Amino acid sequence: MQTSLQDTLLAAIRTIPDYPKPGIRFRDITTLLGDARAFRRAVDELVHPYAGSKIDKIAGIEARGFILGGAIAHQLSSGFVPIRKKGKLPHETVRVAYSLEYGIDEMEMHKDAVAAGHKVILVDDLIATGGTAEGAVRLLRQMGAEIVAACFVIDLPDLGGRARLEALDVPVRTLVSFAGD
Repeated sequence: MQTSLQDTLLAAIRTIPDYPKPGIRFRDITTLLGDARAFRRAVDELVHPYAGSKIDKIAGIEARGFILGGAIAHQLSSGFVPIRKKGKLPHETVRVAYSLEYGIDEMEMHKDAVAAGHKVILVDDLIATGGTAEGAVRLLRQMGAEIVAACFVIDLPDLGGRARLEALDVPVRTLVSFAGD
């Protein structure tokens, strides 16, 4: 009997209580990445709606977005753009400040990573409050990219990130959700 995608992914995601601080339940996808079947199913499911479309770049948010984004870029025959924390990229960059639950941070990408009109899919492991993803959308749009979608394995719907991106007219695709987190 075939296990549903939802069951496969939920079984492969580890929950770590009280990390990084008390009261937080950290949803760890490293166990999903280590499970060949679950990893393949997650990537295939994220790729499926865009197969056959012209997607110029996949933009992955540091660090787990790099792993997922690289696999998705390969499947879609697209280029890959790393979006990193300030100071991590060696060439000329563009930067944006974004809000975190506990303050402000900055992310950047190479100035020549995307061109005006490029169709881009943004990828990360999880959408929570949406601050990081919103910053990445602003950064990509600053360079003239068209955001086709933002894709995540996990949604924490009670934290409002999905709605935050949809308010920016970014379609959001997620595979599983954990209510109450």
